[in-house]
Amino acid sequence: MLAYMPYIWAAIFVAAIIIETQTMDMITIWFMPSALIAMVLGILKLPIIVQCLVFVVLTVIMLILSKTVLKRFFKRREPEKTNVEALIGQEAVIVEAVDYLAGTGSAKLNGLLWSARAENEGDVLVPGDVVIVKAISGVKLICAKKGA
Repeated sequence: MLAYMPYIWAAIFVAAIIIETQTMDMITIWFMPSALIAMVLGILKLPIIVQCLVFVVLTVIMLILSKTVLKRFFKRREPEKTNVEALIGQEAVIVEAVDYLAGTGSAKLNGLLWSARAENEGDVLVPGDVVIVKAISGVKLICAKKGA
C-alpha cells in the first residue's frame, strides 16, 4: 500500500482540480496543496499515518486561513438595485396635487408620470413640490416632502 500512496495523493490532487474548475465556489481548493505535500511525503516513503495527518492538518489550516484572509479580498457587495427598487430614495416633482382621501395626485420621476400618494395621510403635496420616493405600492409612488 505504501508504494501506491503517491499515486493516490496525485489522484486526490487531480480530482480536486477537476472539481474546482467545474464549480464557481472554492470547494476543494484547500485539498490541492495538502495533496501535493502528502504526495511528496509518499515519495519519501514516510508512514501512511504521517501522510494522512499532514494532509488533514494542512487542509484544516488552509481552510481556516483562507476563510479569514481571503474574506477581506472577496467582500460581498450589496446587490445592485434594479427596476422599481432603484427608484426608492430618488427625487420626484409633484405634477398634480396629492389628495390622500380623493386618491388623486401624480409625480414626474425620471421623465415618467406616476400616480403619487403621500406617505402620511395629512401631508399636502402641491404641484412643484420636490419629494423623495419612500416606497412603491403597485404603480403608485409613496412620497414625502423633501427635507421633512
